Amino acid sequence: MISTSDQPDSELIARSRSDPAVFAEIFDRHHGELYRYLRRRVGGGLAADLAAETFVTAFARRAAYRPQGSSAQDGSARPWLYGIAHNLLRAQARRERRQRLAYLRHGASPAEDPAAAEAFAQADARADAPGETARIVAGLRPGDRDVLLLFAWADMSYADIASALQIPVGTVRSRLSRAAQ
Repeated sequence: MISTSDQPDSELIARSRSDPAVFAEIFDRHHGELYRYLRRRVGGGLAADLAAETFVTAFARRAAYRPQGSSAQDGSARPWLYGIAHNLLRAQARRERRQRLAYLRHGASPAEDPAAAEAFAQADARADAPGETARIVAGLRPGDRDVLLLFAWADMSYADIASALQIPVGTVRSRLSRAAQ
């Protein structure tokens, strides 16, 4: 058995195409950090679901994995995983928004639907987050907020943020600059 602890992520993902069990090392390396980032963004319950969905999606798309940005040199899958998680966060936000609008249109009570009640509770918790910093971050444009949180909470480089969000590095710089103002 070949040791996986010292292999770069890119090699493990390539090996996992023929030996799917190898992908477990990718999960072990990145799940905790990714979950903590998501938990800070959306709360514990939803973060666990989104983290799991991130790795399910990554596993399904592992054949198409290509390291980009600074991860191309070190073989890290981190920007790729955060990109998947970011897309899932955006999709979740769109679902919640559509659901709230549907409830408003039809006059139904979200309390009648446990899933809706949980979504509303999470949205309220995020909106009521204490502190001036939380208010300022919540007031940022979504793109600026995403870049700032990946930089601050996930400790990602400009190149890795650009790779994760599929935007130019210059856009990362301008969004961070705008967020800092």
